[in-house]
This record gives sequence, structure tokens and C-alpha cells, in this order.
Amino acid sequence: MYGDDVSFCARDGARLLGASTASPTPATPAAGVPPIPPPAPAAPRAPATPPFSGGPKTVDFSKLAGQTLDDRYLVSKKIGEGGMSFVYLAQDTRTGEKVAIKILSPALIKDLNAMARLRREAELGGRLAHPNVCHIIRLGETSAGLVYIVMPFVQGELLCDRTIRLGHLPLDVTAGFVRDMCAGLQRAHELGIIHRDLKPENIMVVARPDGTERAVVMDFGLAKERQVSPEVQKLTATGIVLGTPEFMSPEQLRGKTLDPRTDVYSLAVMTFEMLTGKLPFPGRSQQEIMIARLKGEPIPLRTMRPELGYPAAVEKVLAKALAREAEQRYASVAEFGDAFVRAASGQGDGPGDSGGGMLGKLFGR
Repeated sequence: MYGDDVSFCARDGARLLGASTASPTPATPAAGVPPIPPPAPAAPRAPATPPFSGGPKTVDFSKLAGQTLDDRYLVSKKIGEGGMSFVYLAQDTRTGEKVAIKILSPALIKDLNAMARLRREAELGGRLAHPNVCHIIRLGETSAGLVYIVMPFVQGELLCDRTIRLGHLPLDVTAGFVRDMCAGLQRAHELGIIHRDLKPENIMVVARPDGTERAVVMDFGLAKERQVSPEVQKLTATGIVLGTPEFMSPEQLRGKTLDPRTDVYSLAVMTFEMLTGKLPFPGRSQQEIMIARLKGEPIPLRTMRPELGYPAAVEKVLAKALAREAEQRYASVAEFGDAFVRAASGQGDGPGDSGGGMLGKLFGR
């Protein structure tokens, strides 16, 4: 045993745990043991380089209209905002194209996991370009510390607004949107990108030149960790969940490792809501809904809205995609999309019907 004033072991010179950081007083060596000088202090470790400087220093990132970012992007007006970003319409002065610029909040910039996902998506931006994906063109930082994302400007109606406005969507329209979302998500999954936060607020319905519409998946890299309420914390190991609770898969809720099948589940919840205007799990609170997802079964589609006369095959497809265990779901969004479109058009009998060449026609394979 050593006294509190001893910093190093007299025999091997090792620093003692709990030793004072003050200059040590040399210990008296034992008889016959030559004194061992204390080790030279280790060179100070260089601090880890942060991915960005930590956020804006003097600029109010909520009021950027009329400014030019990095001598390139002329900001015209704010078109949206949320807890993690402000969205502006801007013009790329080099190309003349309209772009959407998201100015990230300081809280998101400090989230190393979120920033790592954004960096990865930005690096794959060109390969992720797809008619059904709003991809990142550029991830940058201004001299004032504003971290921003440049994306194609996508003009349309949010899927959540469309569903609320109409109450529910027709089966053929829903099938078209599911086909589009699956095509875009499949491309992302092939590049190793899982969305993690699929919800109607992240889907834009966009008009094509011929008057038809397509669904575009937004905000891949912005899925963020969210601290939840104390009662919901009891349902998770860490108290942290990824994504939006109403559309999360059971494995997300449990904090498990995720693969593309978590997006299959979230997309199935969205599809159920498009067809019924309701979520497939009952509950009077968020906690009850999350418990039902962990322990119960979803309400069958035709039980929720029997008056709409949906085919049994459509109900079977959704039941398989909403399986509590990921192993029981479709292995990919491409398989789910193929099965759903076939069931909706009366060409298949639901899960297990591969549909021959339909998968290739839908997803360009």
C-alpha cells in the first residue's frame, strides 16, 4: 500500500491509480533496490479532428434569404424548417439550376453518427441519383461555420398532406407510389444506405411532364437519434431510438442492428396508412402503440376498412411485410414492391408468388 502522496510505484515506476496530478515526491527506494526514475511524461495526444467546426458562430442560419453561400448559391427564400434544419430555395450561379439547401442545426452537426451518414451519402451522391430519390449533391461548410446540404429542388406535395387531404388513397395510386419508393430505396440499399426514418413527411409526390405523378424519397442521411419520453424509455435498452416512432420497425425500437428489412417494415406501415388513413397498430398513446408493435399483431387491412373492398392478396402482402421478426418479412424492398403491385393489380396471390419477370420490369433488372 502507498500513501496518497505517492504517484509512482517504487519497483517499476508505473503511475499509481488515483495519484495526484501535482509534481510527485520521489519515493524512498527499498533497501538494496536502486531507485527507478519516474517515466517521462507521455506526449500529449492530439485531439480528434471534428468533422466540422461545430456550427455557426455569428450568422443566424434561420435568416439567409438574399445571401450567397460560398460565392455560389444565391438564396432566394425559406421554404421549410424542422427540428434539424432550415430549407431554402436557391440558385446555383454556376449552372443556373434551382437547388434546395438545408442548413443544419448545431445540434445535428455535433451528432457524429448523423454526420457520418451524411458524409457517406454525399460521397455516393452521384451513384445515388435516381428519379425516385432526392440525393445529396454537395455537403459543405461556409467560413462562418454554417454546414449545409445541396440537393435537387423537388417541387410537389408531401405524401402526408395528400393522405390527410383525401382521407386515404386509391389502391392503384398507392401501388404506383409503392413501386416508385421501392425502386429508389432498392438503389440506396444496393449502395449500403438504409433510410432508417421512412415516413410520409419524407416522401414528395411530384408531377411528371405527362401529368402522371411519381413518389420521391427524401432525407436519407438526416435520420436522427431522438431522445424519447420516460415511459417509452422503458421499452428500449438505451433510451435512444432511431427514426419516427409511429413508423419504426420492432428491431429499431429494441435498438438492434438494422438491415434493409427495417425499411420494408416502415414502408409497409406507410402503405397501410395510405390505404386506410390509419396506422395498423391500436393504442391511445405512443407507448401503447409501440408495445403493440413489440408484442401484438397488426390489424388486418380489410378489418380496418372493410367498406373499401381490398383484395385478400393485398392484405396478405402487407401482413408479411409487417411481420414482427425481420426474418419473416420480404428480404428486400424490391420483393415487397413486386408482390404488392402484383396483388393490387390482381396478378398474384400474395406472399410466395414471385411473379416471373415482373420484378425485372419494375426495378430495371
